[in-house]
Amino acid sequence: MQVESKTALEQFIRYIQLEKNFSVHTVREYEFDIKEFLSFLVTECITDLNDVEYIHARNYVTKLYDDKKARTSISRKISSIRSFFKFLNREFDLNDAAFRSLYHPKREKRLPHFFYEEELSQLFEKNFGEDPKSIRNIALLELLYATGIRVSECTSIELEDVDLHYSIIRVMGKGRKERIIPFGQFAHDALVRYIDEVRPKLIKNQNHRKLFVNLRGGELTSRGVSYILEEMINKAAMNTKIYPHMLRHTFATHLLNNGADIRTVQELLGHANLSSTQKYTHVTKEHLRSTYMNAHPRA
Repeated sequence: MQVESKTALEQFIRYIQLEKNFSVHTVREYEFDIKEFLSFLVTECITDLNDVEYIHARNYVTKLYDDKKARTSISRKISSIRSFFKFLNREFDLNDAAFRSLYHPKREKRLPHFFYEEELSQLFEKNFGEDPKSIRNIALLELLYATGIRVSECTSIELEDVDLHYSIIRVMGKGRKERIIPFGQFAHDALVRYIDEVRPKLIKNQNHRKLFVNLRGGELTSRGVSYILEEMINKAAMNTKIYPHMLRHTFATHLLNNGADIRTVQELLGHANLSSTQKYTHVTKEHLRSTYMNAHPRA
């Protein structure tokens, strides 16, 4: 039975959306990775997925290395394509040995980038203002740092998900898992001011319940959050790069540096496995070592 690429991909995407409940971002990554591989197969003159063999998989990975792709990217692409062929094996009895036996490159071990407390204080201080944009931006920054939520979770928050009385928010994480996260007084005050004074002015005639909005009143996107944070870094004249996940790293690192239990941090971050949280212990150990080396007279 011939397995046509386009039909197979459509069925697989529907499967990970409806049955696996993957997030929009994850589905987009899977689709991108598989489409790239299918385009490669066209150059190899393969139209039937039954004809894919180990040599084609090997050649594709070689091409990725020749294109100077990072090992993390290659590892992700192999995982995506392997899942795709596993699905085809189950649905169409297609032989999935080509990618099942393929070498999986180890990921580079990189410590997460984070802000030191003094850097974060500078970022807040230099971006305070009385105009609607500054009030919105500070509320966004406060919430990201106070909760460690992912940007995709942040842009999905609706007004009903914020409980200002108890200072908690409800977010929907990966795998559609709901979690409740507390936030402190700084974030509470910033949110109250934004919701009461600024959001009604920005939203105007727009009809949606999203917490954070852009300056035209529309729903704030993940790209919009990245742009705002870059603007804030530039305004603070800080000689560093920022990306939204960096605030999540900062949240976890600061909690552990100040004595929080790793299991609690795992729950707050919404990590399914403790190993995902343990990378932050390496950051705190490095921080302790650096402090010791700088401070001890005989270090």
